[in-house]
Amino acid sequence: MSVQLLYIVTGFFVGLLVGQTGMGGGSLVTPILVLVFGVPPAAAVGTDLLYASITKMVGTAVHGANHTVQWPIVARLATGSVPATAVTLLVISQFDLNSRGAAGVISTVLGVMLLITAIALLFRRRLLALGGSRLADMSARQTSMCTIITGVVLGVLVTISSVGAGAIGVTALLLLYPRLPMARIVGSDIAHAVPLTLVAGLGHWMLGSVNLSMLALLLTGSIPGIVLGSLLAVRVPDAVLRPVMAITLALVGGTLVF
Repeated sequence: MSVQLLYIVTGFFVGLLVGQTGMGGGSLVTPILVLVFGVPPAAAVGTDLLYASITKMVGTAVHGANHTVQWPIVARLATGSVPATAVTLLVISQFDLNSRGAAGVISTVLGVMLLITAIALLFRRRLLALGGSRLADMSARQTSMCTIITGVVLGVLVTISSVGAGAIGVTALLLLYPRLPMARIVGSDIAHAVPLTLVAGLGHWMLGSVNLSMLALLLTGSIPGIVLGSLLAVRVPDAVLRPVMAITLALVGGTLVF
């Protein structure tokens, strides 16, 4: 199998997973590009961000048509994430992203984010049980402010590592909006990832850390993948999917950190 075909197949399966669960984009694509294809960390992050933005535009269109996007929540998240992304891009533009030191920092941050994502996946129910009771008594204003702050945190982390918009974003939304159906949580998370990853991806492109030919191959597979995933009625049981993803991400994250 050629390298080009492997990129397309990778894009398809990641798109399928993102369409079903709202997670798996940066958590899988960036480490695959770094560890399997040997892509420099900065280029992997930048390329994956633009890949995620275009892929999730398609997913947002499908979820929007199915009325599973809570647009006010998307607006609150973006109010925090987009400015935070712009500031983070301004900071990292002062460094040579292709240097060995920068590559090491990006790899470490990526690995740590994968480990945090694995924890969020594996212990989601416990986190929801612990935090849900405390957050349940918050006023609508406090919930809105916490949503904006969540956007700020995601903006910084995703811009540096491309990881976090999915699993961490979904977990945060479940804590803040426990009465929302899961489909609306996933749809809203995917919709918010569009402006976040688009701004971050364009910033990385301006910094020269995007591989456009690799991006095109990933999108060739991911666009049909996310459409199928968003429409798929029969889903892999969450009790099976979460532990498998968590263990995989923990192993990959540990490899990058240690």
